[in-house]
Formats: sequence, C-alpha cells, structure tokens
Amino acid sequence: MLRLSLILAAVLYSLALPAQTPFQIGSDLDSLSAVEMIVWYGYPVESHVAETKDGYLLTMHRIPYGKAPGAGPAPNKPVAFLQHGLLSSSADWLVIGPDNALAYLLADQGYDVWMGNARGNTYSRAHKTLDPDNLADRPKFWDFSWHEIGIYDLPAMIDYVLNTTKQTKLTYVGHSQGTTTLFVMLSQRPEYNNVLKSAHALAPLAFMQNLKSPFIKALAPYADTLDFLARLIGVDEFLPSNEMMQLGGQLACMDGSLFQEVCVNVLFLTTGYDSEQLNRTQLPAILHNVPAGASRHQIVHYAQLYNSGYFRQFDKGLIANLRKYGSITPPKYALKKISAPIGLYYGTNDWLAYVKDVEKLRSQLPNVIEDYIVPYNRFNHIDFVWAINVKSMLYDRLISVMELYNN
Repeated sequence: MLRLSLILAAVLYSLALPAQTPFQIGSDLDSLSAVEMIVWYGYPVESHVAETKDGYLLTMHRIPYGKAPGAGPAPNKPVAFLQHGLLSSSADWLVIGPDNALAYLLADQGYDVWMGNARGNTYSRAHKTLDPDNLADRPKFWDFSWHEIGIYDLPAMIDYVLNTTKQTKLTYVGHSQGTTTLFVMLSQRPEYNNVLKSAHALAPLAFMQNLKSPFIKALAPYADTLDFLARLIGVDEFLPSNEMMQLGGQLACMDGSLFQEVCVNVLFLTTGYDSEQLNRTQLPAILHNVPAGASRHQIVHYAQLYNSGYFRQFDKGLIANLRKYGSITPPKYALKKISAPIGLYYGTNDWLAYVKDVEKLRSQLPNVIEDYIVPYNRFNHIDFVWAINVKSMLYDRLISVMELYNN
C-alpha cells in the first residue's frame, strides 16, 4: 500500500515536470546497496552466505572492525548480530550513516558486526533448488512465515557466525520482526538461549491486540480472505524490491518533490507520527532499500496475532490445524522457555509495538534485564532505525547495556 502510493505520486510528479527540465535523482548515496554504503563510508565489509536446513541461501553482511582509534582487526572481538524488521534488510542498520546507524557505532565500539537477511528479501532471494521467479517453484519457495525465519534462518545464520568467528556466544539485536523471530527461535529451539550473551528487542512484536495503526486495524479482519484470494491468483511475494519501485520512491520522496509529505504521511499512518525525527533528505536512500520483499504469509501471520490476541503459530484453518498441530487452533509460543537475558526497548508512540502489548510480553519473559521506554513521547516504530537523534535517545543506552553482558 505504501509503495503503490509512492509510485502513483512519482508518476504524477514526473508528468508535472516541464519537458525541457533536466531531472537528477538525488545523490549517489540514494541508490547504494548495503555493501556499497559500507564501502562509501570507508568501512571494511564482507558478504557471507549461510544455508538453512530447508535449502534457503541467506546473505549476511559483516563489518569486522570499525574506524575509531583502536577498533581495527583483533582476535576474539565480541560479536554483535543484527536482524532487520519486516519488508526490510541489513540496509536498515546502515542507511542513516556512521554518526547514527547502529552497525557503524558498534563496529567503532570494538564489535565484529554481522547483519542478517531473512529468506525472501533482496539479499536472500535464493534457494538450493527453488527459483522464486519460476511459476512452478514459486508456491513452494514463498510458503513460509516468520515462524520459519525463527526456527531455520536465525539458527543457520548464528551457527555460521559462531563457526566463522570461533566464538561460543554473541549479542543479538533485533528490530520489529527481528524480535518476533528471536522469540520464536528461543521458544522453539531453546538450546539457542545458551549462545546469546544477551538479546535486545527494539520495538518488540509478539502480542499485537492493542496496536493503534488504523491501516493495519482496517485490513487485519480480512487477512485470511485476502490470503485465500492471493493464493488463487498466484500472488506469493509481498512488495518485492525492483527498479521501478525504487525509482518511484526516489522521485516522489526526494527533497523538492511536491509529494514528499504524502510519502511521509503514508509512512506514519502505519508506524505512528513523528515528523521531527524523520530526516526527509534521507528518504530516497531509505526507500531505495525498503521494501525489500517478503512472503504474504508473514503479513497474514501478524494480522492473525492482532485478530486472536495470542502469540502463536500460523493459523492454517481448522482441518489443516488438526493435521499439522493436532488441535483446531495453533499452539502458542512458550515464552517461559526463554532463559536468555532479554532487553526490551519501546516507544509510547509506536502504533505497532504498543506499550500495553509490550508490557504483556514482559510479564511472560523470565529474564528481562532492561525495560526501557525511549524518553521522547513521539518515538515511533521506524524511529528505532531511522530517527535523527536515535543515537542519543536509544543507541547509547543500548550499547551500555550490551557492554554489561559482554563477558
């Protein structure tokens, strides 16, 4: 919905330009990939591919050390693993630049930084045997939700990182869906509690009954119907990234565009309004990387959480539930099995990770080490990765808590 609005605005804007006007799209930085951004800012970068047990090939981006004094190559550096949110990628941790983006800050703090990419996104749109664009393979390739990301993708990437770095533990930071998949992994694969020094959930999504986004609330009751119709017409991928969509985002949202505020308001309609903390100059670069693609099941699964009020596995319908789960309703995730130290970081103006729902999550987690409400009453869901003052408002506190559990 966001992208359709942006593309329409871009077309209208381009038609409104005088024919003789030479038109340039933003700066070079507006169209860089994750690796290119890291290189642009002079940091070392590596790309690695982890294979899941069910054959997905996941690209991870690594900044092995930073540029701050004393932050160069060294053995036994502490490892930080960052996992993005829904429709996003590793670029989320990079796009606002070295002074503010978490990946660079951690690298300069002395961490070996790894950024994961979930199956189906721009950097992990690959499989050993299935082609996501092949008509015959498509239904199988895209037949996953964030449940599979939690039980297959995160373990595969974490295992790869630990094996490559020769470390036995790492620190995990997730945003939005990156927190949901964390809770899935730690409850369904409890052995992974033992490899996390600490885990930090930014805008945690598990319970969603009280979310405030009018866009999501309007669509959620029809999610299963829309899922059925999408399946009938063969729509498996949700908001894939492509050049047309990237161009639409840049044209409509760049500085000087007549439609920039339309972009901003459509974005806030889902996440919560915080005009002061969104750097509009960075919008084209952000929207070059978002959306990064997902399965429609990921969207439907979140809608099911809102509709049911429970944090539970994918609802496949009465008969299919009986076959898969042995019950007419899907099982709830056993949050009591999560023993790893968990930090919760949330905002009072987040229309997706609403305070009441985070409080419910906190009450069911056995080992909460940090319960931090960002001290700014307009802090919304996307501010956790893109806010102008995210470093002083959040990341400084986050890094200090990470340091406490680094040994």
